[in-house]
Amino acid sequence: MTTLYRGGLLFDGANPPIEGQAVAVEDGKVARLAPAGEFDGFAGEVVDTTGGTLMPGLIDCHVHLCLGAEGDPGTAADKLLPGQMTMKALERAQMALAGGITAIRDCGGKDFLEFAVRDACNAGQQMGPSIRASGQVICMTGGHGNRTGRVADGIDEVIRAVREQVHAGSDLIKIMATGGVMTPGVNPEDAHYSAEEMAAGIAEGHRFHRRSASHAQGGEGILNAVRGGIDSIEHGIFMNEKCIQEMLERGTYLVPTVSALRNILAHRDRGIPAYAIEKTERVAEHHKRSIAMFYKAGGKIALGTDAGTPFNAHGNNAMELEFMVDYGVMPLDALRFGTAAAADLIDLPGEGRIAQDGAADFLVVEGNPAEDITMAARKDNHRLVVKRGIPISGRTMTMAGHNFQRMAAF
Repeated sequence: MTTLYRGGLLFDGANPPIEGQAVAVEDGKVARLAPAGEFDGFAGEVVDTTGGTLMPGLIDCHVHLCLGAEGDPGTAADKLLPGQMTMKALERAQMALAGGITAIRDCGGKDFLEFAVRDACNAGQQMGPSIRASGQVICMTGGHGNRTGRVADGIDEVIRAVREQVHAGSDLIKIMATGGVMTPGVNPEDAHYSAEEMAAGIAEGHRFHRRSASHAQGGEGILNAVRGGIDSIEHGIFMNEKCIQEMLERGTYLVPTVSALRNILAHRDRGIPAYAIEKTERVAEHHKRSIAMFYKAGGKIALGTDAGTPFNAHGNNAMELEFMVDYGVMPLDALRFGTAAAADLIDLPGEGRIAQDGAADFLVVEGNPAEDITMAARKDNHRLVVKRGIPISGRTMTMAGHNFQRMAAF
C-alpha cells in the first residue's frame, strides 16, 4: 500500500522548509518525492500535513538506555536484575521513538544488556528506533564511568578493552578522556587517559571499522581525543580556541548534550547527589560559552542529550533542540544537527533525510519549526511519528476523504 504525505511544508533534513511537495511511501521507504500536483487523483491513504511540517525523525547521538533518569540513576540501575534492566531499556527506547526520535546512539550500557534491545529493534522484532550501541565505556582506574565501564590502564590494556567491545558486537568505541559530573571524586577538567592511551584505543577501533566517541570535558582531555583521531567529542564543556581550531581542522563533531546539565539544575532539590549538583553549577556557564564558540566557528554539531541522566527523561529528547537554540543556535541549524548531521555522525545512510529510497522515518509537527523550534522540540506540537512507514503515535489521518485514528501499541 502507498501512503501519501502532502499539504504542508517539507523539511528534508538539510534545506529550509518548502511548500508544494508531496512524499509517497511504500514498504517503509520513500518511493517518490515530487511536487504535490503530480499526485492529483491519488486515491490511497493520505496524511494531510496542512498547517504543519513533514520532517525526518530526529536522531539522538548520546543516550544511556540502561539509566532511567532518576535523581541517582546509577544507584537505581544497580537494584535491577539483568532481565529487568533489559526490559526497561526496551521501554526507554520505545519512549524515545514515541517522542519523535527515530534513531539513537547508546553511549555506554551495562553488561551489554542493551545489545539485545538494539538487535531486536534493528531487526524489526520489536518496534523501536534504529540503534547504534557502544557497549561498555572504556575508562581508567577510578575514572569517570568506572561503575559499569571496562577499566583499562596502559596502552596494551586499552587496546585489549577495545577488542573486547568489538568482539561483543559494539557499533562504536566510547573512551573516557576526562573526569565527569556524575562520578564522585573526579574533576571534569582533569585529563584521564594520556594522549598515547587515547590514540591507541581510537586507532584500534578504527582498525576494525568502528567509529569512536569520547566523553571529554576538560581542554587537555579534549585535545588528547581530537589529536588521537576521535570522531566525536561528547559534552565539550571546557573547549578553548585551540580545541576548536583542531576540531575544525579534523572535522571532529561536537555532541553538546545541553539537556544533561539543564535538567540537573532544574531539579537540584530532587535527590540528585550533592557532588553532581556542585559540579554542574560550576561548569554550566563554561559549557554554554563553549557551545556558542564552536557553533560560531562553524564546527560540526550533532544532537545528543545524555538521556538517562538525572531527570533527563527518555521521550523528552527533542527538547535538546530548544536548549540549543537558547544557547544561540539558529532553529534551522538545530534541525539539521538533529537529522542529517546526526545520521552522518553515527553512520545511518538513508536516515536523517527525506530523499528518494530513504527510510520513511518521519516526524510531522505543527507550524514551521525553522521559525519556531518549539514546534519540533515539544511533544505537544508533534502530530505524528512514523518509523519505517508505520505510524507510531499521532493524530488524525485521512484515507479517501475519511478520518481515522491509527496508533501503534507498545
